[in-house]
Amino acid sequence: MSDTLDKAAPTILLNPKDNVMVAREDLAAGLGLGGGITAQDAIPSGHKVAIRPIAAGESILKYGQVIGIASRDIRPGEHVHLQNLAMQDSTASHEFSADARQTPLLPEGERRSFQGYLRPDGQVGTRNYIGIISSVNCSATVSRAIADHFNRGGGLDGFDNVDGVVALTHGTGCAINMKTEGYEYLIRTLSGYARNPNFGGILMIGLGCETNQISFITDKYGLEEGPFLRTMTIQQLGGTRKTVETASAIIRDMLPAANAIQRSTQPLSKLKVALQCGGSDGYSGISANPALGHAADLIVQNGGTAVLSETPEIYGAEHLLTRRAVSPAVAQKLMDRIGWWRDYTARHGAELNNNPSHGNKAGGLTTILEKSLGAVAKGGTMPLEAVYEYAEIIDRTGFVFMDTPGYDPVAVTGQVAGGCQVIVFTTGRGSVSGFKPAPCIKVATNNQMYEHMSDDMDVNCGGIVTGEDTIEAAGERIFETIVAVASGQKPLSEVYDYGDNEFVPWQLGAVT
Repeated sequence: MSDTLDKAAPTILLNPKDNVMVAREDLAAGLGLGGGITAQDAIPSGHKVAIRPIAAGESILKYGQVIGIASRDIRPGEHVHLQNLAMQDSTASHEFSADARQTPLLPEGERRSFQGYLRPDGQVGTRNYIGIISSVNCSATVSRAIADHFNRGGGLDGFDNVDGVVALTHGTGCAINMKTEGYEYLIRTLSGYARNPNFGGILMIGLGCETNQISFITDKYGLEEGPFLRTMTIQQLGGTRKTVETASAIIRDMLPAANAIQRSTQPLSKLKVALQCGGSDGYSGISANPALGHAADLIVQNGGTAVLSETPEIYGAEHLLTRRAVSPAVAQKLMDRIGWWRDYTARHGAELNNNPSHGNKAGGLTTILEKSLGAVAKGGTMPLEAVYEYAEIIDRTGFVFMDTPGYDPVAVTGQVAGGCQVIVFTTGRGSVSGFKPAPCIKVATNNQMYEHMSDDMDVNCGGIVTGEDTIEAAGERIFETIVAVASGQKPLSEVYDYGDNEFVPWQLGAVT
């Protein structure tokens, strides 16, 4: 980002090529904006204003990139938004691996560490939960009842080193074709959660007659029963009461060993951080997202993994990622997923520009191209090492991408299934979600929202907008917060105990 105006100026020019600026605050009609430009309309904070005449049909540029076309002639100083900016298909050139390079890792002796829970398989947890995984919606109520017994009924008294019991319930598991993508995504997600190192023990519960048999999952993904992975069905045990009693006894058996594990010093190479944004506004791509991108670079340079996702929210900016791909094959896999999304939305009578949401538009975003250019800034500048399909286990370190929807709970569910142990979530409108078993750090894009929702925001990047902070300094604060939270510090979403309702596997296909 380059700011060609004085820090006290009411607008920000993000790139010398741009023909729009962004309002730092609410601007009144008639206000002088510098350079001989006068605001022709009232411009809300975070929204765009034209800095020169833009003819109908001409491309509108922000971040030095096309975000749409003028739907009519636009005068200098005029508010540029839904009334005069139209979506156009992305025409960016996709140059595969044009900027490919090796990841610039720090020398091993200089890399950071964190305090985590070392698991027998070599993974490291940032939290120490017991998980109850429902194979089907029919076992959801029983699963929640068991979790409530421990979390609210005193069942964890004396086990202070266990963070809680999480019931991972969902709305599917039966009436689903086992040969579809939807079924594959479901069982991949369930098996991924069973492997996530933030769990010290897992209990899988089914009804018994469902399509999604637990044995299919354990057999396909090599999950072996033992002291810390148990399975059962309600029908086999004889109903609700007997299942709750049996399951509670199993978890009580798991608790002493789970409680005994202690945090130890672990290399940052064991950390996988999910990069997310939700409730975005016109400042997201200016402040919090590039600051998180700087933090992601620091994670990667220290040997860790940063995981970008939300494929519909990189549409129009994917060319910036293909240039960074370590090989043409990685770049092509990303383009294949973009192609899948084009076909998927067309089949369902939708389009990728259904996104931005109502709140995004109120915050100043107009097209998905504009939103994506800001969203991709979360990914920093490191080489793109790999592209994963939804909920695939992330087996490469460095900066990687996972194909997910833009809907935050579904996207994060895929990232956690892939192995992420910490979430960083930027927001301009305000978000209050959590994602057990992974702690979620909230990062505000602007001062006004941060102050208004300070009980929910962990880091404020609003000073970047006002000129009182820098992307680098804010990114370093985010990085230090990630290390602290990975080592046990609670973000505010954990203080409020969010995260029991945000397990949402991606559902695709017909329900029969």
